[in-house]
Order: sequence, then structure tokens, then C-alpha cells
Amino acid sequence: MRALVLAAGLGTRLRPWTERLPKPLFPVGGVSMLGRLVRQLAAAGCEAVAVNTHHLAPAIADEMTRRDWDIPVTIRHEPQILGTGGAIANLSDFWDQRPFMVVNGDIVTAVDFADVYRFHLRHGDPATLAMVDHPALNSVVLDADGGIARLRPPPAQAAVARAAGRLATFTGIQVLDPLVLDFIPSSGFADSIAAYEALQVAGHRLRAFQTTAAWTDAGTPDRYRRAAAEALIPRAFQREVDPAEVVWEPLAGDGSDRHWFRLRAGEATVVLADHGIAADEQPGEVRAVIAIGRHLHRRGVPVPGILAAEPFAGQVMMEDLGDASLQSVTVRQTDMQVVRDLYRRVIEVLVHMAEAGIRGFDPSWCHQGPRYDRQTIVEREGRYFLDAYVRTVAGVTVDEEALLPVFEHLARCIGRIESTGFMHRDFQSRNIMVNSGRIGIIDYQGGRIGPLAYDLASLLIDPYVDLPPDLQAALLADAVARLGLSGRGAQDFIAGYRYCALARNLQILGAFGFLSQVKHKPWFAGYIPPALAGLKRRLAEMADPQLAPLQALVQRL
Repeated sequence: MRALVLAAGLGTRLRPWTERLPKPLFPVGGVSMLGRLVRQLAAAGCEAVAVNTHHLAPAIADEMTRRDWDIPVTIRHEPQILGTGGAIANLSDFWDQRPFMVVNGDIVTAVDFADVYRFHLRHGDPATLAMVDHPALNSVVLDADGGIARLRPPPAQAAVARAAGRLATFTGIQVLDPLVLDFIPSSGFADSIAAYEALQVAGHRLRAFQTTAAWTDAGTPDRYRRAAAEALIPRAFQREVDPAEVVWEPLAGDGSDRHWFRLRAGEATVVLADHGIAADEQPGEVRAVIAIGRHLHRRGVPVPGILAAEPFAGQVMMEDLGDASLQSVTVRQTDMQVVRDLYRRVIEVLVHMAEAGIRGFDPSWCHQGPRYDRQTIVEREGRYFLDAYVRTVAGVTVDEEALLPVFEHLARCIGRIESTGFMHRDFQSRNIMVNSGRIGIIDYQGGRIGPLAYDLASLLIDPYVDLPPDLQAALLADAVARLGLSGRGAQDFIAGYRYCALARNLQILGAFGFLSQVKHKPWFAGYIPPALAGLKRRLAEMADPQLAPLQALVQRL
């Protein structure tokens, strides 16, 4: 048998990503969809494969020529796109006298192509179209004898067929006798479906190969991401798992636009983080998650192990650390000594993460900047506070030029901190999990090089739990002792900590304003009062005249 994989389409439903990479080259399970199909055809006994090209043709030609596919591959370029029927006719010199197979290049499937071909050889009709029951896409009317009654039925006929359970979805997998070529124009654009309808008018029968094998039309963003995730499932669970039997449980998200799922296969679970199609963005969030996560895991930092990933599709599967966060555990606890002991353990993890994580850390992994630096403090914390909270939420007019020197002063004070390491950047109670007594760290993708004092401030001033000021002070002392600091070293660390806490406080209020107002997540607004109270208290405790403009502004909020 010979086969054609249709790969010339424009991929309009997957723009803007298909403006840079043709849809058939989107990766699934580490291999392009086109490559997967060629390998499946080779495994089914196909002797030669043709691939038609048009949109971004050089990329497809390169993919087909630079790899060994264990089967001859012919590239047939179409300067003007010919459609599905025209592509078949354009290969008249490629076909022989045997039935041939045609497969859409944007499907991901477990259909056994050899089974479809053998089925076709047995029935003697000129065309076999593989069909699945996919309620969201079902549109083809089947007859009672395994044939195809109408490929494009009118709505009334489709409704009757649906009620009778005789509506199905065409998979884009077909086996055709050479006779079909007589019903397709020899040149120019042509539709294969029109050719099949002409066959029926001429008295020929179309046969349906009905299958329950996994099949996905990956031609839309949602369906592509789902196909990419399902291809990772066996690797993530480290055994053969039928993706159709895996239960997807949506998990509550937080401030990001990612979607989270817990996947269950029997008693085993993994967590899927769906970042959306990331394409080849460099550096991008999903690639930071993978690179930084694997690095920290190797260094013994208790982040979830990454089990499988498809960076282009934005899909990352990782160990399940459970649902109990430090926030949920702390807010239920009334014994402050128990809380202090728990936070001491978290501080141990923080110190280890900072010290172990910096060893071998590659700043190129970072997607929000390699360091916590002046620009981050001035722009992403100071100005962010003014734009997203002061103006948007508080509705207060502000002289920004008077505040910029304050933010520059903050940056200089923090820049004098000597102890730096791996910095999480969002080390707060919702990103710290407590599972069977074990501490786990998530959402580290904003990690970079920076002061440990900033992460410590993120932990202690966190409005999600709003630790009492005296407990914050006690935990700060615990951290200083854990770091082995005393005398001038301890004083310098505490001074740096206070400026880090101030910068973090500005960032928190900016984030809560942005998330509640712009992202329309109103529950974040409930944490603004403790964050604002903390900022006022913090500024009142700092005898630094250069903070006066900020102190004056905050008194108006």
C-alpha cells in the first residue's frame, strides 16, 4: 500500500502559532503529528508515503528529509493549494493499481491503519472512510448495513440519524481504489468529499470502518492541547494507561491564567498544569517551569517531580503534592507555638532552596529576568503598586515623579544585601504545600537570583494568613539564628529584610489590585485590607526620611 498525508493546510484555527510552524509539525508526545502518522503508516505495512505541502512548505520538507522514517517519503509541493481532492489527483504518478490510503495531517489517533486497509480489501467497494462516535463533531449519516448514507446531510436528516444513533464523525482516514481518481478533476482545486458524493450518484457505495480507537482532530487550540496532554499520560503514570479511562478533575487556580487538573488512573494521581500553547517562546513560562523545576528537584529541593512535558503545547505533568497548603493548615490552627514550629520547618526549606538552588543555576532559564534587580523593584513593584492599586483600586491621584526616588532608594538598599541565592519570588502560603507532614514548594517559575531575605519577607508578611506582628518578629529571629548570623551580620540582614518586606508589600497590593480589577477575580480584594494594614505598620516602623513621600501617600489610602 501507498499513502498520502495531507499537510498543505493553512491552519487558520491555530493562528497565530501556525504563522511560524505548520500545524502538522505541532509536537505530540515529543514527535510532530506528521511524524507520528508517518511512523504509524510504516508500522501498518505502508511501502511509501507522500506528503503534500503549501503553507510553510520548507519546514515540512525539512522535517521529512532530516529524519529517518524507515519508509520512503515523497514531498509534493502545491504552489496553489489544491484541496483534499486536488492533492490526491496531483499524485496520479505516485499511485499504483492497488488501493491507497489518505490521512489528514492534523489528527492524533490509535486507529490501526492496517486494520482499515484489510477491511477495505474485504468488502470490494471503492472507498472506505474510518468513522468514530464523537458527539460534538458527528455529522455523517450511516445506514444500517455499515455504509455511508450521506456525508453532508441536511439538518432534518442529521437530526433523525442522531436520534437513531446513526450519526458519526469522519476521522480523515480513508482507503480508496484507483477508480476514485476518475471522479476528481485531473488538475486544479478539488474537494474529496465532492468526489465521494459523485461516486454515490454513479451507484457506488461508500463503506464505513467504525472504530472505538482513540482519535482527536487536533486542529483547534483546545483539542491540540488535549491531544498533547493525553500523549503524556503513559509516561506520567509510568505504565500503559488508556487516556480514555483517566479521570480529569479541575483544580482551583489562583492568580495565573494556567489551568490545573488532577488526573486519576485508579489510585494513582498526577497533576497537569496547562499553560496554553507556548510555541517556541524563549524564555517562556512553561520552559522556566520545566528547567527550574528539574534543577531544584535534582538539588533536593522539595518541588514536585516533573513526570512528563510537552513545552510547545504548554503541558506539564508533575507529582501530586495534595491539596493542603500552608495557608489552609495555618488558618485552622489556634496554637501559635504549633504555627511557629511549622514555619520554622518552612524556613529550613527556604534556606536549603536558596543555598542548594543557586548551585549550577542557569540564569537563561528565567522568563521574568535573571535577577531581582533595580528594574524589578522600581517597575514591577513600585510602579505596579501605583498603577494597579493606588490609581485603580484606591482611586487616589498620585505624583509619580515624587515617588520614583523612593523606589530607587528601595532598590539601592536591597542591592546592598550581600547574601544572594536562588529566589522563588512568590514564596507565600498558597505556594507551600503540607502533605502528610512534608513541606513541598510549587509555583517557582518566577525564580531567579536574589536575596533570601525577600523570600523570607514574602513568607512572613503574607496577607493570606496575616501572621501577628510578634510572631513575624519571632520567626525573623529564628531565621537569623538558622543562618548563623550575629552582631553586625544579623543587623545588616534584618535591615535588608525590612526593605525587602516593604518592596514585597508594594508588589502584593499591586497584584491584588490587578487580579481583582483587571483579571476579574474579586476574591483577591478580600486580602487587600491586611496587606494595606501591614504596609502602614511597616512604614511607621522605618525611621528612614527618604521614605517620607511613600509614607505620606500611604496615609491617604
